[in-house]
Parts: sequence; structure tokens; C-alpha cells
Amino acid sequence: MKIYISVLIISFVLFSCNETKKDSVKKVEISKQEVAAVYKNLEVEIEGMTCEIGCARLIESKLSKVDGITYSKVNFEAKKGLFTYDENKISKEGIIAKIDGIAGGDLYKVTKSTYITEIIKEIK
Repeated sequence: MKIYISVLIISFVLFSCNETKKDSVKKVEISKQEVAAVYKNLEVEIEGMTCEIGCARLIESKLSKVDGITYSKVNFEAKKGLFTYDENKISKEGIIAKIDGIAGGDLYKVTKSTYITEIIKEIK
């Protein structure tokens, strides 16, 4: 009798956990929505860069890994950076804060920012 009750309890626990997992998967699928991405090109002037490889490439590399930034190019000689980003994921202020915050915020400073163009692309 004890074995029968134990098997019954274990079966109940296993099947009820399995149903809970299915419900959570359905909730994730339902919450996905199609959102139109709004891409913008932002040009910024950056002070504090002292070399091409150590500074310009560092900024370019760090920002290319940020979610929402699809293009990152920093020109050391012009002391400018060009970034293409999805406005739904990150803002202009967010990009400036990322640049200003590299290396603890002591090295680089964005002095000017300008929008180049605006592109709207639908994500499906």
C-alpha cells in the first residue's frame, strides 16, 4: 500500500510539473510582438583619444557589443565616431553615456552629437 501511494504521489508531481513548463513556454510565445525598428545614425565628437589602436579601437569595440548598436566606427584623426542604432533599444543619451563611461569615465568625453539620417526598417 505504501508503494502504491508513493508511486501515485511521484506520478502526480511529475505530471503537474510538466504542465507548468508547457504553460510558461506558451506565455513567452504569446508575448512576442512585431516591432518596427527605428535606426538612426549618430555622429559624435570625442575628446580624450590619444592613439588609433588603444583609444579609437577600444571605443569602437566596446560600443559594437552594446545591444541595439548595429554599426560602430571611430576615426581617431577626425576625433569622431559614427554609430547606427535602434532607437527602440538604446537612446542617443545612452550611447553618449557608454562612451563617457569607458575606463571609469576618466578618459573620453563626447563634446558634440549630430544625427546624420534616419532609417526605418521593419523587423519580421
